[in-house]
Amino acid sequence: MLKKIVLLIMAIILILPRFALAEDDAPDVTAKSAIVLEASTGKVLYSKDADERRYPASTTKMMTLIVALEHGNMDDLVTVSDNAANTEGSSLSLVAGEKMKLLDMLYGMMMISGNDATVAVAEYIAGSVPNYARMMTEKAKAIGANDTNFVNSSGLPDPNHYSTAADLAKIAAYGYKNPLFAKIVGTEHVVLPSPDKDHIRDLYNENRLLWLYDGGNGVKTGYTDAAGRCLVSGAKRNGIQLVVVVLDSDHMWDDSMALLDYGFSRLQPVKLLSQGSILKTVQVDDGTRDTVRLVTAEDVCIPVSDNDSDKFTTAVIAPNRVDAPITTGQKVGTVKTYYGNTEIASVDLVAADSSDRKSFFGLVWGSLWSFFTFILRNLA
Repeated sequence: MLKKIVLLIMAIILILPRFALAEDDAPDVTAKSAIVLEASTGKVLYSKDADERRYPASTTKMMTLIVALEHGNMDDLVTVSDNAANTEGSSLSLVAGEKMKLLDMLYGMMMISGNDATVAVAEYIAGSVPNYARMMTEKAKAIGANDTNFVNSSGLPDPNHYSTAADLAKIAAYGYKNPLFAKIVGTEHVVLPSPDKDHIRDLYNENRLLWLYDGGNGVKTGYTDAAGRCLVSGAKRNGIQLVVVVLDSDHMWDDSMALLDYGFSRLQPVKLLSQGSILKTVQVDDGTRDTVRLVTAEDVCIPVSDNDSDKFTTAVIAPNRVDAPITTGQKVGTVKTYYGNTEIASVDLVAADSSDRKSFFGLVWGSLWSFFTFILRNLA
């Protein structure tokens, strides 16, 4: 069944109009380094000196956020130290001794680039900024961002604090796998409460692409004299999540929008499986039905670029037999979609049919019938 589906999709793709622009049509951007990445597959659609080491400025905070989300309790109150309150650069205007929920600090850190919040977060989770920076670097290596080294949580310049456009794109793509990361970096406006009822922080995201670009949903701005103007941007259309990185750019907004346009022009969303597609039939033990059909709980769409449709495969993970009772809509398995060896989607397989458990009399009669059938077969 799945082989037929894949062959059908491949046949459709072969007759689709050419949707990809030629490489020569890629925009001429002012950024010294840039990349366009499709987040789920890791496909690089455009690259300009993307492996060159550069200062990442406040795009660093993407990894600060990721480590906090994976190691912190979002409801914990974080106490601001003197060290945090006196951090240089962009600020959330935290005051020494002030307490704020970790989640609120993360919003402030990402939306208006509060360096003081990054220090408070680092001290809360790791005891110090250097310890936290080591955690950030270790996480970067773990997700394949191997040409990245962090020495602080804010992105303030340091000769040993560096990354690349390619690594920052990987970090953003990894972050988007976490729904709370996606929510925070895609938030345009938020009001942060304070234990002091008379004091609130009314924040608007510094990332203009959230409202300037159709589908814009992240991710982080950055600037220092050493780094220049930097932007990691994200946009999602038709289920396709793009990440664009521009580093040391004279016109980071225009560069980013041009590269997002280019990336979307080189991809075609193709429905691989429709919601309700029957992928397997399983046996039901002790049920009023002998079998139930398993169907996809939602659509499965894939981002196809030129000549790579054969890299997408699917795998059904479900038992061959289940015990009654089974109800319609009950999850019984999953179907996973891969791009090469990379899992890009996982969708539930649910029962399309119901099967009640047989009554006691039915179970006894079934057992007797099986016994007599066995005897008759052996006598024959």
